[in-house]
Amino acid sequence: MPLIKKNSKPANEAAFLGVECSLEGKKWLAHEPDGRLALAMAQRLEIPELVARVMVTRGIKLDDATRFINPTLRDLLPNPSDLEDMDRAAERVVTAIIQNETIGIFGDYDVDGATSSALLERFIKRLGGRTNIYIPDRLKEGYGPNIPALLRMANEGVSLVLTVDCGTAAFAPFEAARKANLDIIVIDHHAAEAKLPDALAIINPNRLDDQSGQGHLAAVGVTFLLIIAVNRLLRETGFYKKIAEPDLMLWLDLVALGTVCDVVPLVGLNRAIVKQGLKVISKRTNPGIAALVDVSGVGEKPGAYHLGFILGPRINAGGRVGSPELGSHLLSTESNADAKSIALELDELNKERRIIEQTVLNDALEKMANEPEAAGAVAFVFSKGWHPGVIGIIASRIKDRFNRPACVLTVSDDGTVANGSGRSISGVDLGALIISAHQAGIITKGGGT
Repeated sequence: MPLIKKNSKPANEAAFLGVECSLEGKKWLAHEPDGRLALAMAQRLEIPELVARVMVTRGIKLDDATRFINPTLRDLLPNPSDLEDMDRAAERVVTAIIQNETIGIFGDYDVDGATSSALLERFIKRLGGRTNIYIPDRLKEGYGPNIPALLRMANEGVSLVLTVDCGTAAFAPFEAARKANLDIIVIDHHAAEAKLPDALAIINPNRLDDQSGQGHLAAVGVTFLLIIAVNRLLRETGFYKKIAEPDLMLWLDLVALGTVCDVVPLVGLNRAIVKQGLKVISKRTNPGIAALVDVSGVGEKPGAYHLGFILGPRINAGGRVGSPELGSHLLSTESNADAKSIALELDELNKERRIIEQTVLNDALEKMANEPEAAGAVAFVFSKGWHPGVIGIIASRIKDRFNRPACVLTVSDDGTVANGSGRSISGVDLGALIISAHQAGIITKGGGT
């Protein structure tokens, strides 16, 4: 039985561009937008009618069209205080900077985590503060804060830890941190349960009680709002009478990179961030990004495509098959020589990642073809020996190929533990289902957006 059935739309509907059956077994059908609305939009914005028709198809309203075409931070940047716990977090960070405390940064090992970590380090060091970055090992430690790492940071003199792109579900680690007199601030965007862990502040626009309307932000976008809040408070305290105030817009290259690579919707503030961030990237002010552009062979002005498909996979390769801290080091270094060395290493790791990925993908597809139970409404495949660093990519590949939610798990050699990753399609909230499974005790941990 084929894994994908042909589109069941009426046979008398003409196929768009004559495609009756695509490589995924689907018939292409044109979605006809409101022609009058598209024409009005084209005339008001002085854009091609074809562009206006695409915008109407995407649900862009006439009154929102100008901001969609020309998004600006001035129009779209919210008051950071709109986010729950933002003011409390900003006050604690300001205290730590003024009192010269060592601030720990616990980041995730993907691009969103690396850019968030580098953004915080650049900002805090620019103010004369001290930082201690920790990126967990994907294979040995898994995702999110863990007790040994937090206690190690405490022993190294850290008094405040900022977790970026993780921490919303770190109940046990934060309880241990509190006993070790560590203050924790979570900067995250993943789906949250009603109950939150014990932390000084949890800034997450996707927590259930947050009314900011910024749930589309990546963690690096939330981090950017935090440094705006901290910067504003430092200004009010007179901190910048002694040193020059930093230009936060110079770090929008990091925010744009993390936003695109985390595949969050490019709507609202995200569009303005990416538009302005690409301008900063073209100026090559970040040695790490500039080196990665050169090593990747990008010979044109970088765009969103280059961030998502050229630069991002190389940064991710460090966390997937190499050293997890390489990405944050690349993006935070001020040394051109170090940047070039790390960029070359990440490029080689990315080649290794592609080979591993193709091997696991072929194996997973074979299982789906030979095991009917693996190819149901939710594609569910597992095996021993699959590299944990690529199972998320494989889940995404399967989801795209078969247009269904996909879960891919790698099983430990003794068969007692399985670690997995899932990707879903529109209309299926896989993240909520995983959270429910965790709450029910079916799985030991899990979450998602």
